[in-house]
Amino acid sequence: MATVELSLGPVEYDDRGSGPVILLIHGLLQSNSVWRHVADDLAADHRVVAPTLPFGAHRLPLRREADFGPRSAALLIGELADALELGPDTVFVENDAGRLQQLAAIRPERVGRMVIAGCEAFENYPPGSPGRTLVRAAKIPGGMLALALALSPRPLRRIPGSGFAVMTNKTVPHELTDEWLAPLRGDRRVRADIAKYLRSAREDDMLEAAAKLTEYPGRALVVWGRQDRLMPPAHGRRLAELIPGARLVEIDDCGTLIPLDQPEALTEAVREFVEASESA
Repeated sequence: MATVELSLGPVEYDDRGSGPVILLIHGLLQSNSVWRHVADDLAADHRVVAPTLPFGAHRLPLRREADFGPRSAALLIGELADALELGPDTVFVENDAGRLQQLAAIRPERVGRMVIAGCEAFENYPPGSPGRTLVRAAKIPGGMLALALALSPRPLRRIPGSGFAVMTNKTVPHELTDEWLAPLRGDRRVRADIAKYLRSAREDDMLEAAAKLTEYPGRALVVWGRQDRLMPPAHGRRLAELIPGARLVEIDDCGTLIPLDQPEALTEAVREFVEASESA
């Protein structure tokens, strides 16, 4: 992957294909590999940029003095788009996290088009029991390392109701969770980054963002899994009603991690959204 230096530190990213630009954004304790199937498909006729953000599965830590939290992470995504000179019509696609909603609220002119795909929203923040567990771990000295070590045995990652297990209607492949947990286990600087982020989270972050999305001037698509147990499907419908002109697509046999559960359906929805907004 290539690397770009930003105000808070370096960020790795994959950049391939040509055509309308799509920026893929992942959630906590994941890398851009969560998008592998979607990125492969979309890169056939789009330029696809997929960063690995400093969300706990990153290999390059931020600067030690970086003021890092959900709001600054949202701004970092906008800064990344600026640094890579991604145009105003870039399609931002986010799964799991809610930073795109915050960026669209703070810098609506930067987000020309967006796809919110099964994300944190409204009062579901931090999301569910897994989100609250992460925040508690971040507030305890050594808590992030203890969490990483607890998830080292592969069978523990698939206990019903636990973090990765509750996010998918199928299963997250072990090779992905092995990759995602390695930096958290092996680098205290990575643990410091994600702990700083989690300690900065405020319960009203997403409600504040939602209040401003009623004035979002760009085009929006909301995609949600009908069987999502972590991000309530009702929140997808609520977002689609809230954002002016937004369209809603609900996908069957699908949880939070839509890029893993139903990559073909998500790719089709994104491609149709891009084509429709290009021709409008």
